[in-house]
Amino acid sequence: MRNAERYPFVSGDVALGEASFRPYLPLTLIYQQASVRASGLLDTGASVNVLSYLVGNELGYEWERQTTALILTGNLAQYEARVVMFKPLLESLSLYS
Repeated sequence: MRNAERYPFVSGDVALGEASFRPYLPLTLIYQQASVRASGLLDTGASVNVLSYLVGNELGYEWERQTTALILTGNLAQYEARVVMFKPLLESLSLYS
């Protein structure tokens, strides 16, 4: 595979040991004139990505004005979701080494 990259696995819960390790990507999320640095879970099987309410607020989204709803399933089924679009920029992993 050309230009393959490796991403670090980070522990989400120390109490779970190795079972909690997940690959996270360093990202900058951009919406209009706002940007937020964040980490995103690398999930190659996901159909959608979930943006937390707080990060959406930092980007300037007014959740009440987002009119396109999305029905989530699984462990997120209990939460209301709205569709938003933003530009993600993958940051260099060398910044985090």
